[in-house]
Amino acid sequence: MTIPIPDQERLRALRRMKGIAAGLLVVAAVVYLLCRTLAHGHGVWGYLQAAAEASMVGGLADWFAVTALFRHPLGLPIPHTAIIPRKKDEIGAGLAGFVSEHFLTPSIVGERIEAARVPQRLGEWLAEPDHARQVAEELGNAVGGMASILHDDELRNAVAAFADKRLRELTVSPHLARLLDAVCDSGQHQLALTAGLRGMMRFLDQNRAVFRKRLSEESPEWVPDWVDDRVFAKGFTALQSFLADVAQDESHELRKTFDTQLRAFAERLRSDPAQAERIEHAKLQLLDRPDVREWLTTLWTNLKKLIVDGAADPNSDLRRSVQSLTIRAGEALRDDPALGAKIDDLLQRISAHIVTHYADDIAEVISATVERWDAEETSRRLELQVGRDLQFIRINGTVVGSLAGLVIYTVSQLL
Repeated sequence: MTIPIPDQERLRALRRMKGIAAGLLVVAAVVYLLCRTLAHGHGVWGYLQAAAEASMVGGLADWFAVTALFRHPLGLPIPHTAIIPRKKDEIGAGLAGFVSEHFLTPSIVGERIEAARVPQRLGEWLAEPDHARQVAEELGNAVGGMASILHDDELRNAVAAFADKRLRELTVSPHLARLLDAVCDSGQHQLALTAGLRGMMRFLDQNRAVFRKRLSEESPEWVPDWVDDRVFAKGFTALQSFLADVAQDESHELRKTFDTQLRAFAERLRSDPAQAERIEHAKLQLLDRPDVREWLTTLWTNLKKLIVDGAADPNSDLRRSVQSLTIRAGEALRDDPALGAKIDDLLQRISAHIVTHYADDIAEVISATVERWDAEETSRRLELQVGRDLQFIRINGTVVGSLAGLVIYTVSQLL
């Protein structure tokens, strides 16, 4: 099994501290043996021997205590040892209860949320153009991913049915009247009239021979061709001249009549029920046409392609709009204290609701996770986390034991 780099560093530190603690115990044992062998515990050597003996006792006792937390000492199934492997589920449940009671409370979580300054920090991050570009890119990727899993057939029919229903329910006359008012107020109807007149002039000029032939067919046989030519030329020129005058003269009487009639038609759309009924009837006939119904079924496909292509293109108007909106939202969160206070209040209420109703469920993640761990793996993980510090208990036990042994031996000699 590959050990993560942080765990590798902890393992090296643990082994180093274990070596130091064991080394002190070996030194105490060597001193004790030397005192027993060379001086038989007499004189000053007795004091040193007592210190070494007590040091071994303290070191061994603390080694037993520390080891018993994680495993059976020397592999012997001694009662009340290997505490963590045996009690891991109880430890997980106790830790979950401790977290739920002392950490997952509305007051503590609320204080942390307030101290985090979420709206301001989020606003500062979003206001950066690079971050806004990143947000737009991620949203574009999300749109592309969502579009790939949608059922186009179902959505196409659903969108077509929705559009058809809404169009049938929509009263067209008032909207058409407002549109005509806007067209007239902006003068676009006069531009359309000018374009129509010029188009008519080109149409007449391009089909001059056709109209001349038609005149010949309608003219009596006894009328000479040269008379037809003169009559046609005079009438055709007069018509073209009239169309040109209207197209060039913005104050022509025909233009005023056109404006008046168009505004009057808009008013009839608003006030004449019969006119509105005729418009509605025409709308329904149009919606019943097969080609219109077929066009409605393409709405979803066209809309989806427009959105997906815009989301995928970094230079599209959609992506630029998302970036711009993101920057403005970030600036508002960063610079508007009132908005920040509202967001903070919302976060406080949401967190309080979650903690109040789901704190136990959240804490249960701890106990459930610990339950799934292997007992030996749990012991190993905990030992890597705290084992290095626990080795100081062994070191302190060895040192304090030697001092305690020295004091006890000294007092016994004095008495």
